[in-house]
Amino acid sequence: MKSGTTVARHRNGEPVLWQRRYWEHTIRDDEDFERHVDYIHFNPVKHGLVGRACDWPHSSFHRYVRHGLLPQDWAGDFSQDRASFGERR
Repeated sequence: MKSGTTVARHRNGEPVLWQRRYWEHTIRDDEDFERHVDYIHFNPVKHGLVGRACDWPHSSFHRYVRHGLLPQDWAGDFSQDRASFGERR
């Protein structure tokens, strides 16, 4: 089905739509869901875009704080700490 949008392709013909390390995951239970939400909330910090999760304005993190599900200072302040968080360099 055509969407009217052109999608670039890698040299091997594979669409440049998903990141190379993408994999599908079915959420198994509430704990698994929480773990994935935490990952999403922490991602801007992990990639050095902000020092604290609350500093990323485009996050559902703020809704979680408003509903009392997470504290405003969740995950601390990483503005001075540039740890690798398990990422390859």
